[in-house]
Amino acid sequence: MGVLCTCHSHRLNPKNPLFSCCKLDCGTTIYIIISSPLPLFLYLYLRVMLSSQFKERARRWAKNLECPVDENAEYQNTFWCNRDLIPIPYDRRTWTWQGFAGYWIITGINTTAWTSGSSLLALGLSVGQAMGVIVGVALITGILAVAAGWMGSHKYIGFTVLSRSSWGMRGGFWPVLNRIITASIWLGIQAYWGGQSVKIIPGALIGPRFVGMRNTLPLGAHVDTSSLVSFFVFLAIFAPTLMVSPERLQIPFRVTFIMITSTMIGMLIWALCAAHGAGPLIHTGSSQSGSRLSWNIVYGLQAILGSYGSGCLGQSDWTRYACSPNAALFGQAVAAPLTICLTALCGLLITSATATLYGEILWNPLVLLLAIQERPMSAAARAGTFFAGLGFLTSQLALCIVLNCVSGGMDIAALCPRYINIRRGSCLLAILAVATCPWNFVTQATTFITVLSGWSVFLSPMTGILISDYFLVRYQDIRIQHLYIGDSDSEYWYWRGFNWRAFAAWVMGIWPLLPGFVRQIRGTSNGSGWDHLYDLSYFFGFLMALLVHWGLSVVVPDGTQRGIAVREKGSMEDAF
Repeated sequence: MGVLCTCHSHRLNPKNPLFSCCKLDCGTTIYIIISSPLPLFLYLYLRVMLSSQFKERARRWAKNLECPVDENAEYQNTFWCNRDLIPIPYDRRTWTWQGFAGYWIITGINTTAWTSGSSLLALGLSVGQAMGVIVGVALITGILAVAAGWMGSHKYIGFTVLSRSSWGMRGGFWPVLNRIITASIWLGIQAYWGGQSVKIIPGALIGPRFVGMRNTLPLGAHVDTSSLVSFFVFLAIFAPTLMVSPERLQIPFRVTFIMITSTMIGMLIWALCAAHGAGPLIHTGSSQSGSRLSWNIVYGLQAILGSYGSGCLGQSDWTRYACSPNAALFGQAVAAPLTICLTALCGLLITSATATLYGEILWNPLVLLLAIQERPMSAAARAGTFFAGLGFLTSQLALCIVLNCVSGGMDIAALCPRYINIRRGSCLLAILAVATCPWNFVTQATTFITVLSGWSVFLSPMTGILISDYFLVRYQDIRIQHLYIGDSDSEYWYWRGFNWRAFAAWVMGIWPLLPGFVRQIRGTSNGSGWDHLYDLSYFFGFLMALLVHWGLSVVVPDGTQRGIAVREKGSMEDAF
């Protein structure tokens, strides 16, 4: 097929029957020589696409698909801005100190904190040493949460937008893409455990008939029929929660907080009473000594801290909804450390007591409840497992929103703000989570789990850069309006939209850790210097990136740093 335009004075053979022409709106005639059915289809497609009616209809469809805009809004949907990316206006700042306390209690009472004791005991620590490590993790988590959430509660912007000031308007997409990857995978894993909590509820009502249904899936699927059905039932329950905006989640979170706290306390009382004490596991001593024990303590500290680090990185995604600048402090500095410590302690006590009852150590509370249902159950056991399963179901629903959907949805929204907001981004994230087939990560001991667990190698330097840029480089002086200008007029455009200082700091924070990271994945760690450096990965990456970013900003300063940028007299305030 050939396409010739009359404006180019091309001659066609009028005797050739396999040609046609169409006239554009501008009056130019396009001749299309057709020599096969495929070009004929392309010709017809071109005729439709060039029609003014189709163009008008496409423009109308595109307009209807754009994200909603508030009435009398002072913003508009662009490549850099929409309703969920702007600084949160006063009427949407609804979160009180009770809401943030509930947020951290929900975040703290999860399977990660519950089973952290098992990870530390497996490293050779005693119960006392393990609890000491967990207290250290809790205190550091509280400090990081306050520091990383400060800019959200004072500037009312989230990490997605704030990263543009430190990485550049275009460079800010790099940390955003990292968070989207981790959020989609972790959402899938949390949804799988949510499916396990769903499985507990019919098990309490009808006995083992649902859990023990005939498996119709092959062994290569790495999941049984009841687990897969439960997984999609959980997703069906979870999907409507994505329609609730973050500023309206406080009441549902309060209900979840009451249910999961009651569940943990109830299981603790039952286990201690049924076993007539805490059991022998609580008296476990250390199986390591000397430098090996010391390095295992350090590794356990940073490994558990890394699991909370990604949540701390995105704290400003939630604190921007705070009704006052200090509303989040109680939840971050008090509720978070207490909940992490108490959950780990309860996990140790319940696991130790139930080991006496059932003769096996079951660290995961969902696995413990399913194991109880495999035995003959009294009416009390049925009721207990039912309400416990319901408590963990609400907890998993809240965790999927708290840890993944809001932050991940906003990150996806940053990729195309005109057409994607938090709600649509969360739906896309849920689809990506299902596509990862998360049961493969949970039921198989693969190297991918090691990679995912060590992903803090890449995220901890981002936390260091965030804190360095806001507190040490800019002294909390951010020109918010320039975070939404996508050209050289923005103070955060740097070099073609990239701040090379942030990328250099990030590389310096990760490359020394990569040899130990690879050795950990391959299972060839033998206590070398690279391995010990990897044992410090979260601390090293965070501090190295923070110091390098700060140092480069001092040695090679940029005009947007505090005291360097020239402010015009009477210029607009740094607010939308």
